Amino acid sequence: MKKIGIFGGTFDPPHNGHLLMANEVLTFLDLSEIWFMPNRIPPHKQGKKVTDSSDRLKMLELAISDHPQFKIQTIELEREGPSYTYETICQIKHIYKNYEFYFIIGADMVEYLPNWYKIDELMQLVTFVGVKRPGFSLETSYPIIEVEVPEFGVSSSLIRKRIQTGKSIKYLVPESVKLYIEEKKLYGAT
Repeated sequence: MKKIGIFGGTFDPPHNGHLLMANEVLTFLDLSEIWFMPNRIPPHKQGKKVTDSSDRLKMLELAISDHPQFKIQTIELEREGPSYTYETICQIKHIYKNYEFYFIIGADMVEYLPNWYKIDELMQLVTFVGVKRPGFSLETSYPIIEVEVPEFGVSSSLIRKRIQTGKSIKYLVPESVKLYIEEKKLYGAT
């Protein structure tokens, strides 16, 4: 049976912190693959501007291109409206019947779990993996597997802000992603 880690997010842009988290979970849980799952409209970010899906997908492809166990799952990009994890996992489990799934979330999302759509039902379908993030706690009443990851205090919002203020993002994102952002003039890049 394949053991798959699902790593959802906007990936706007994908950064080295995402890659570090994914690789640590892959190794710690001895997973077969990590599926990066970019979403169209995350429910907790409705109303916020998100970069076009095609650009986010291309940056993600560039970011994971050198890791054979990293894949992209586009199921949420293909659906209209907000991306609810419960609906996505139901759909994935219907397609991949003999796979075991682990849903990777940062500590910021662990704190938010009680607010997730159909969280109790979702807990029956997937195992949650919580990864520590600076400034957040992994304490929750829900069962999660905790994975220690070396702290790398970077976020997509930090990267967007650095680009907008003309600061370097070298070593925060893969070089191929940095070049794509510059070429497409994303986030106000010049």
